[in-house]
Amino acid sequence: MSIENSKSTTGTAIRVKDPCPINGMCPVCIEDCNVLCEVGKGALRGREVLYPSPEHFGKSTAASNKDYFLDWSHFQIMAELIGAKGIEPNPDVAFFENVEIKTVVGTKGKNPIKMKLPAHIAGLGSTAVAKNNWRELAGGAALAGVCEVIGENVCGMDSDAVYSNGKVQSSKDLAFRVSSYTDHWDGENGRIVLQTNVEDTRGGVDDYGLSKLNVEVIERKWGQGAKAIGGEVRLTTLERALELKSRGYIVMPDPEDPEVQAAFKGGVFKSFERHSRVGFPDERSFLEDIDKLRGKGAKNVFLKTGAYKPEVVAFTMRCASNAKIDLLTFDAAGGGTGMSPVSHMNELSSPGIWLFSQVMTCAKELKKQGRFVPDLSFAGGFINETQMYKAFALSDLGEGPIVKSIGMCRGPITAAVKGKHFASLASKNQLPASFTEQYGSDPNKFFIGAVGLQEKFPGKKIGSDIPWGAVSLYTYFHDRLGEGLKQLMAGTRKFKLECIENEDIVALSEYSSKVSGVETLDARADRVMKALL
Repeated sequence: MSIENSKSTTGTAIRVKDPCPINGMCPVCIEDCNVLCEVGKGALRGREVLYPSPEHFGKSTAASNKDYFLDWSHFQIMAELIGAKGIEPNPDVAFFENVEIKTVVGTKGKNPIKMKLPAHIAGLGSTAVAKNNWRELAGGAALAGVCEVIGENVCGMDSDAVYSNGKVQSSKDLAFRVSSYTDHWDGENGRIVLQTNVEDTRGGVDDYGLSKLNVEVIERKWGQGAKAIGGEVRLTTLERALELKSRGYIVMPDPEDPEVQAAFKGGVFKSFERHSRVGFPDERSFLEDIDKLRGKGAKNVFLKTGAYKPEVVAFTMRCASNAKIDLLTFDAAGGGTGMSPVSHMNELSSPGIWLFSQVMTCAKELKKQGRFVPDLSFAGGFINETQMYKAFALSDLGEGPIVKSIGMCRGPITAAVKGKHFASLASKNQLPASFTEQYGSDPNKFFIGAVGLQEKFPGKKIGSDIPWGAVSLYTYFHDRLGEGLKQLMAGTRKFKLECIENEDIVALSEYSSKVSGVETLDARADRVMKALL
């Protein structure tokens, strides 16, 4: 549980073990204390303490550490014994390896997108942790046959990008991000998706991606669950801060101020903040914008939004319905990949189950009215197959899940980074002894997916053409999430994704049932009596 005056995310602590329950301060605060609590560090470093520890920026991800008292663990998946759906109920056939976990997004549009499993990497943009590991992330996603979304501000942050009259003409970084995916793409499963925010749209990024980089899918961004303000990154040089301010970004403190320059050079602070603007969408201009994107050649148009008020959820669903969006992603509070304020991640916006229940209420009403219900994606801290299954079950409106994919960020980043790190340790003979005793020291052996990938791609060298981080991400998607989901589905006797039903899960408390609308186990008592007849 989060303590208000002590957070690992900000590198703060308190002196005693029994804090004041009201505010997390030590019950007795003494003047000669050398421990930096939130108040103390805030007094010394000010706004730096709003964010996850700045010294780890670019080499870390961050998320909420607040317990919302309701999460996916408050639901249970119900095993089945009698019959099967999606396959012949034959013991020789109904084996978990025969479960189909392929999915399609944009099912109601002209250009449906197939994916080998129902998960994709949501927007990873200009933040350093995404850029530093992009080759691994893009390669792993493409190999796994899932979509990857290039997040916001990539062109604007590219020092080599060429602009003319405020519009981007070329960007080495964006071109690299696209090719890192397409170099490993099978041409059929998944797509590289280009996300654009207010700054990107002003800079013509979607036009550049569609016309010069052969991008086919554009995702408009209204927000994210980690924060309700624009994208933020840290800049560690004065030259970089000046460059980005000249491109129209908001940079704080002002790098053109002589006093700020002197303070930075004197070591008073070590990084600037770059902020991007937030949009204020209205339905008419949004619909016109989507029509223009399709007119420019976008084969699919996605929309990504955050965890705003319930009435804003309804507004978003209405806009997405009228625009016939191919995939609408709702990102719940609590997650983050780069530089979201800690207070935002902990205390702002709707957490997962509440948000997703609001979305489903809107979807049911749209369906009742006979209106277009877009394919959905849920995001917000998902890392395993049990959470995925429960989200699919929650989204069943009577004809199977309308959630077609789970959006993930921190899980895939960790998978890619972990593989990259352990491969590096192996090259330096620095692997932990306990690890080598169990798995060996040769990456070709301790990466369990390496052999299978080498067989699939005999012309490419594992570890160089296909980087180790891509191998580990592919393994996480294919071997862990994919196989785990197959096993769960076989346990419920649902052998195709569209067969998953709302009744496959039960709420473990009256409160989780009230919020989600999912029945408790006790509510099914009448079925017991019928089964005895």
